[in-house]
Amino acid sequence: MQKGSCNCGGVAFQIAEPLQPPSVCHCGQCRKQSGHVWASAVTHQADLRLTAQDSLRWYSASDTARRGFCGTCGAFLFWQHNDEDTISVAMGALEAPTELRLARHIFVADKGDYYDITDELPQNAQ
Repeated sequence: MQKGSCNCGGVAFQIAEPLQPPSVCHCGQCRKQSGHVWASAVTHQADLRLTAQDSLRWYSASDTARRGFCGTCGAFLFWQHNDEDTISVAMGALEAPTELRLARHIFVADKGDYYDITDELPQNAQ
């Protein structure tokens, strides 16, 4: 079981099943929301159990997705497509050891001009 939380503990969660291999998103929205790139792993919504949620807030990032964050400390924790039963969970919110390794980069066509991707992981334009 994987556990995680925001900085202040106002949002905490457990994930029952193993997470899918994480990816790094380079899209403009993730960069603005996180301050750089956003690393996350996907799980089924039914496998995510919130153990604290008093400060959980949702932001409708687009017509098709929303982003979950802590309204107290501001930590960006979740990304969820409106029409899917999965949810992306911030790698930085997970307690160590995660026993996971990055698998790929996504939305590299939108990456910032201030850095290069120098690892050997697969890169998806979208």
